[in-house]
Amino acid sequence: MSLIPNYWLPRPPLEPDAGTVAGFERLYDTYVRPGTGQAIPYDLAAPRWQFLAYLGEHYPLMLHGSGDPNISLFEPRLAGDMIELGNSAAVYASPDGVWPMYYAIVDRDRYNMTLINACVRIQPTGGAPGAPYYFFSISQTARVHAPWRPGVVYLLPGASFKPQAPLSREGMTVHIAQAQSPTTVAPLARLAIQPDDFPFLAQIRGHDDTVIWDRARANPDAFPWLDDEA
Repeated sequence: MSLIPNYWLPRPPLEPDAGTVAGFERLYDTYVRPGTGQAIPYDLAAPRWQFLAYLGEHYPLMLHGSGDPNISLFEPRLAGDMIELGNSAAVYASPDGVWPMYYAIVDRDRYNMTLINACVRIQPTGGAPGAPYYFFSISQTARVHAPWRPGVVYLLPGASFKPQAPLSREGMTVHIAQAQSPTTVAPLARLAIQPDDFPFLAQIRGHDDTVIWDRARANPDAFPWLDDEA
């Protein structure tokens, strides 16, 4: 879409064939639908991101990425990133299957860093929301160490989540794929992933924290605060 700056990353095509869809549905019925929080033994040839994206688009789920493989209950807490949905304590998650993978594989336990990231769908006037676009960046001081780790994407029931209100930009509606729940949430299931499972690993940018904070304070609406030529 020409209206999207080129630093936004389009999601690769999600067009699973009938056999792949049957595999996705089998894993969903066996491991997600029971809602017991069990690990999904992924045994399909399709990339894990396709499975998560498929579930996010076809079921009322929310997804949350973490480096902790043993979360049995998500408690509301304040978000700690540069861009927050709100300043209230909540469980934060996304209906998008790819975005949470970033949080799962970025190792914030061993490396100090700030995160700048988003997942949006653009809805033109009179049209439907398009496919998702992404932006990913971490502090360059951490990025030089390739701070990736194995992680887990948790599949959560979506009933208690309220989506972030859409934004209006230049006659378009921008849907941000983030939601929050004010109550505790028990995961339905979880999927272990490796850094190489994240389809945008090579496209995670690095930023200078001081420069970004200065730009964000000067113009909070100018996300992602890149140089004009970027």
